[in-house]
Amino acid sequence: MTIREMLRGLPVLAHDMPSFDPVDVPGTPLDLFASWFAAAVTAGVDEPHAMTVSTVDADGAPDARVLILKDLDEEGWHFATTSTSAKGRQLAGNPRVALSFHWRELGRQVRIRGVAHPARPEVSRRDFLARPFGSRVATLAGRQSEPLTDRSALDAEFARVSERVAADPDLVAEGHTVYLARPETVEYWQADRQRRHVRLRYRRTADGWERELLWP
Repeated sequence: MTIREMLRGLPVLAHDMPSFDPVDVPGTPLDLFASWFAAAVTAGVDEPHAMTVSTVDADGAPDARVLILKDLDEEGWHFATTSTSAKGRQLAGNPRVALSFHWRELGRQVRIRGVAHPARPEVSRRDFLARPFGSRVATLAGRQSEPLTDRSALDAEFARVSERVAADPDLVAEGHTVYLARPETVEYWQADRQRRHVRLRYRRTADGWERELLWP
């Protein structure tokens, strides 16, 4: 069987999904996201806080990776990375960013487009110290995305940094940065087994948020 045949044989939208009435929705996209996120947690969606973060490099080429949502407030969505990483450098050169969530079990997607800027240093510090031990060690080991010639070098660096963190639990990685993605558009997509999907887009204007339905 070819890959194409395997792909064609896979089921799509074969499970039960909730309904979504785009008329009875909050006035801001952040309130609707909070509601959908809570529903995803309640439904047992695996890692509902995982999101794809897309940026562009200096040549305008897109880049994407999955990160964890750190917070949501009235300003927008928060995520963290090292400022010297590829995505950190890309955001420094062009702060435009896209975030996307996919909650397969509910047949739902959320797409956010906006601009990301670093949060206050104390926010980044608190976030770093709240991370699990292994996560702090990995960040302090640094060199993200650089070529690795031998896995033993990684093991040695992790062992060295683990001793540092154990000796100084308040040690913070200098480049660890929390970014706030301030949304300009937010689109909500609810799947339908008959392909009559619901798409609702919020668009920021000078007077607040406008809502519009989109053809599926």
